[in-house]
Amino acid sequence: MKLSFLYYSVFFLILAIAGFSFKTEPRKSSCHETPGSVLQPQDEEGWKILFDGKTTNGWRNFKGNGVNEDWYVENGSLIVQGKGGNMGGDIITEEQFADFELIVEWAISKGGNSGIFYHVLENDYPAVYATGPEYQLIDDAGFPEKLEEWQKTGANYAMHDPENKSLKAVGEFNESRIIVKNCHVEHWLNGSLVVAYDLWTEDWYDRVQKSKWKDYPGYGLACKGHIALQDHGSIAKFRNVRIRDLTDTGIQLFNESDLTGWKIHGTEKWYVENGELVCESGADKQYGYLATERIYKNFILRLQFKQESEGNSGVFFHSAIEGTKITGWQAEVAPPGKDTGGIYESYGRGWLYQIPEDKEDILKMGEWNDMVIKVEGDRVMTWLNNEMMTDITDGKIGQATGVIAVQIHDGGGIKVKWRNIFIKEL
Repeated sequence: MKLSFLYYSVFFLILAIAGFSFKTEPRKSSCHETPGSVLQPQDEEGWKILFDGKTTNGWRNFKGNGVNEDWYVENGSLIVQGKGGNMGGDIITEEQFADFELIVEWAISKGGNSGIFYHVLENDYPAVYATGPEYQLIDDAGFPEKLEEWQKTGANYAMHDPENKSLKAVGEFNESRIIVKNCHVEHWLNGSLVVAYDLWTEDWYDRVQKSKWKDYPGYGLACKGHIALQDHGSIAKFRNVRIRDLTDTGIQLFNESDLTGWKIHGTEKWYVENGELVCESGADKQYGYLATERIYKNFILRLQFKQESEGNSGVFFHSAIEGTKITGWQAEVAPPGKDTGGIYESYGRGWLYQIPEDKEDILKMGEWNDMVIKVEGDRVMTWLNNEMMTDITDGKIGQATGVIAVQIHDGGGIKVKWRNIFIKEL
């Protein structure tokens, strides 16, 4: 029976991923339709300990260094005294995570309130909840105010109500799991699935606009971030905190040794140095491209880039190249103030999406930047340093296919480095 169940679970998971599709409405496309769990919670391999039961190593205060005195370790539990109120005491993991399975055992005090957050970013955001969705922890029965369902334990706070849950008495330890995989999210409580939802769908965006999160423009949009535990003015205990990475990066497009699998277009310089791909303007100071030999349709592309000089470049997809004339679409890589992460159609309609002015400071000029480009049917999404930059649907993109290419812009004086280039076909 166990072998049969596992076989069919894997079979239907493959079918669900293969059917991963989007509608054609801007910023409200279907993300992932999953009839059940994307990962059976009894699987027990590949775990990383986030709390060692003795110290606060691996954690720090949100936008801080180290962990403040409101948090301490006693008898194998990480305990918050509840002095941080609504803003100042939350702690986050030093590491960041994209897709993962997280397990936390926790106990709340009488009338207490806390939470577990994921995909938390710092930057200019005021609190962990400004970006990270929350798995709510609260004393359902003893909280001094009336609670709505979306405020109760196990909820995706202010977004999705919990169902079919079994909650232990105040002071006893409960086990919570959060699973994030292919933008599908599940909340488990004491062995039962209580909430399931998909990020960045039409339903997701509608719920955001009808909730308090409509006033938080970065809420729930990160593709990777910190795990956070909340100091919400109550005593809470945490133990046996562990996580495993479920991120599927696919295959490596750049082998860190040579240009195998790529083709140079133009006379500009492309070479490998210290395991990094370097593009540099040559004597002709013209456009240049390094393109994959293969064509790609639907994919998630992950890479890092560093602009050492000028930095005017880009990542093209669904593209065709003749000489140095490229037709297709570009996820912009450009100097500050010039829409890195936006989408431009080459030899076509021009800009399809330029990023908001308040996102221009997300680019780190002269440092390594993380970029994620997701192309699925008509929909294109981009993230820069884990912040969502673009989410558009376009029928013309959905009808096309082509190579992936990185660019050297004309004009000379350009030098950009690339590394960790991975693609996952969908």
